[in-house]
Amino acid sequence: MNALSSILARTGWFRSQKPEPVPAVAPAPPAPPPDGITPRVVLELLSHEAIVREAYKDSVGVWTWGVGVTDASGHKVQRYIDKPQSIERCLEVYIWLLRTKYAPAVREAFDKYPLTESQFAAALSFHYNTGAIAKASWVKMIKAGLRQEAENSFMQWDKPREIVGRRTKERDLFFDGRWSSDGKTTVWPVRKPRYTPDWANGLRIDVRGAVERLLA
Repeated sequence: MNALSSILARTGWFRSQKPEPVPAVAPAPPAPPPDGITPRVVLELLSHEAIVREAYKDSVGVWTWGVGVTDASGHKVQRYIDKPQSIERCLEVYIWLLRTKYAPAVREAFDKYPLTESQFAAALSFHYNTGAIAKASWVKMIKAGLRQEAENSFMQWDKPREIVGRRTKERDLFFDGRWSSDGKTTVWPVRKPRYTPDWANGLRIDVRGAVERLLA
């Protein structure tokens, strides 16, 4: 060892020159699912809907269950009369319907018009509520670049009047990207023997964990 090396060794210079640890490379964020059904989309719709864990009769006497599911969906709901299901089972069928029935119709209506996540969520919520994405004039207007006309037309879907609050939030989401969900939805029990929702005893619950597990 020469004189310089000896001095450096005594001062601890070699020990202080350990290589710096290489920082770990952050993993790339997961790619969005091809069908567009993300947790944020699912939760946004749930903020406008609710869950009823057993079959009930809606305002016109149609047997309904879960997140507004009727026999017209292809899922028979009278099997749930007096048979409450878990929240996850209700969400599982709801997500299945979004993926197989409602999301494909939205993508077809906006063929060749790219939607952001917020626009997709708003259009999907509109269609889940109205079933009218294929005939809605506002869709044709937005594809033609007529934003203000489309926004005005969107808000004409205002019947019954109780739906205006939901429609306003869907409009704000589609045209301005303003999300409204807090991750919670309302679970309603059923009043018997009428089999109608018990509107006096709803319970707000956080369903983020359940939705994320089902979409994992």
